[in-house]
Amino acid sequence: MTWSEYLWFAIPAIICWLASAVIVYVSDKKNVANALMILGTIIFGAFIVGLWIGQERPPLRTIGETRLWYSFFLATIGFITYRHWKYDWMLSFSAVVATVFACVNIFKPEIHSTNLMPALQSYWFVPHVTVYILSYAMFGAAVIAAFIQLSRLNKGKEDAQLNAFIDNIIYVGFGFLILGMLMGAVWAKEAWGHYWSWDPKETWAFITAAAYLVFIHMRLQQYHKRFVLWMIPIAFILLMITWIGVNYLPAAQGSIHVYSN
Repeated sequence: MTWSEYLWFAIPAIICWLASAVIVYVSDKKNVANALMILGTIIFGAFIVGLWIGQERPPLRTIGETRLWYSFFLATIGFITYRHWKYDWMLSFSAVVATVFACVNIFKPEIHSTNLMPALQSYWFVPHVTVYILSYAMFGAAVIAAFIQLSRLNKGKEDAQLNAFIDNIIYVGFGFLILGMLMGAVWAKEAWGHYWSWDPKETWAFITAAAYLVFIHMRLQQYHKRFVLWMIPIAFILLMITWIGVNYLPAAQGSIHVYSN
């Protein structure tokens, strides 16, 4: 399978996701919304598997390929957390954002090489990138939850369950983030002979991890609730710089971490 078949999978998946996002809010047919979300995710996942087989490598090298996984994991994690916490907005958020990333690959198609550079031909490649994308999906959900909680605090209506959700999803996301950094360090040692070189991507990854660690510290020390919640979108902005923004910095043009197109 190649990218030429992408539309045949992306469009049905998008239709299922958006229908699920609407149904969960406008009707009491939760089972239908659940089924559509699962179906859309399976369809989209089938394309990822087919592309992996067709390219004879895991589709995790370029920005376009990582968008596939971001859509897939957003839909998957969003559905799981929705089933656990019963927040309708979580299903809708994950479905809509997964759709956005899927659509970007429709309107901005990219050419993908079937070969990986020698440094990327490592068994660390798939787990390193995968755990990072999992953490990104979780932090994205935490941002929406933080804004909802801030809105409720402004109305004097704090949701204790939502606080628990934010804490749990950030703790797990931070665990994945650190795991990804550790895997990357070991991989770098094998590939280039050193664990850490303060490459622009590595530097921003460190800054991002530090920001989430600051949030966890403030949360545990019970700082002012609004101040703590605002740390979440700030940390997520740093995360987006690490993931995408660094690629456009002049200092990063020679970086081994810049995605190819």
